[in-house]
Amino acid sequence: MRSILYLFLPFLLFSSFSLKKEEKHISFQNKIIQKEIDRDAIIEYAKKYLGTPYLYAGSNPEKGFDCSGFVSYVFKNFGLNLPRSSSGYKNLGKALKPEDFKVGDILVFYGYKDRTVIGHLGIICEANGMQSKFIHASSGKAQQVTITALDTEHYTKRFYKCIGVLSE
Repeated sequence: MRSILYLFLPFLLFSSFSLKKEEKHISFQNKIIQKEIDRDAIIEYAKKYLGTPYLYAGSNPEKGFDCSGFVSYVFKNFGLNLPRSSSGYKNLGKALKPEDFKVGDILVFYGYKDRTVIGHLGIICEANGMQSKFIHASSGKAQQVTITALDTEHYTKRFYKCIGVLSE
């Protein structure tokens, strides 16, 4: 009986090793897939929160969102940790040209009173250069998560940059 065990032991160990290696490979593959996030899935997820009330410093869908709370909450669902404060986006990423805007890119705006500080963020949900539409938690008239056109005067004059945080 022992001789049979010794005969099969290397096979069992090798099989176990191979399986563990394959599991690691699968896990590694999942991490790659995780980084290659479907841009449309981000918008589909973000749209679940349309109508959620605006709440200063909010990052909880049950209570409300502010703009950076909304953006960080949405991307965190896809494994991306982004700054929680809009000011953290001032030096983040490389500014994209309007013709390179894509669904899932982040729009960064100056504050409406002070053009030296970042005051608002949104996620592009329909990419069309400076005529794109974005989803965001608005503290303006809407007072909720809403979709707005970038080419409205209020936002075009406050536009700072658009950044991509997703792989191609």
